Amino acid sequence: MDASEVPSLKQLKIKIFSDGADIDSIAEAHQAGVVKGFTTNPSLMAKAGITNYIAFAKEVLKIVTDLPVSFEVFSDDFEEMRYQAQKIAELGSNVFVKIPVTNTKRASAAALIRELHAGGIKLNVTAILSLRQVEEVFRALDANVPAFVSVFAGRIADTGRDPLPLMQAALEMVRPKPKAELLWASPREVFNLMQAEKMGCHVITMTPELLTKASKFGMNLEELSLDTVKMFYSDAQKSGFKIA
Repeated sequence: MDASEVPSLKQLKIKIFSDGADIDSIAEAHQAGVVKGFTTNPSLMAKAGITNYIAFAKEVLKIVTDLPVSFEVFSDDFEEMRYQAQKIAELGSNVFVKIPVTNTKRASAAALIRELHAGGIKLNVTAILSLRQVEEVFRALDANVPAFVSVFAGRIADTGRDPLPLMQAALEMVRPKPKAELLWASPREVFNLMQAEKMGCHVITMTPELLTKASKFGMNLEELSLDTVKMFYSDAQKSGFKIA
């Protein structure tokens, strides 16, 4: 594909959500105006050194008042998940509660998803990797309540499988419930954004690192070549390399 055929990030139809737990990156992404939502998870929060869950969530919601933000439950017990989901949902009208498709014992979360969604709690069902799971989640969702169905396309690719056919099939599965949006989770490279855009996926999550790389969208390839050469030259000068 020629560089001239690549749209800018703001021209894409797909919604980009920033995925992380660094407050500064969240504030920067929100101010830039490219992303349309934010997600995080317990692993990202642990990596960022977050120890007070609610304090972190409230800090994020002070910054992001106008876009969806997804916070995940962290219990392995469904009763406790229900309690956590209700408390998290109370933090703001733009909050989506992330519920894993199963717990660590392989028990399906479908019943809890159905109960919470029927009760009006907006959900982001996460850690989905198979079409059977997509179908199970779809059946549990209420047609009148917004939801994200997060399929981890990047982790599917990590197993040596092409995630695109599965994502296309998942998109068809969720179409009958327009308030349920398919989310391409765990992308591994910026090109995944173009794949998700072309197939009509509703949402993709991207880390701050991938968002930085995506700033090159539409850039002239020869200009990018020159920038690369300049980078090599600059780094060599800084290192003081010499060949006697």
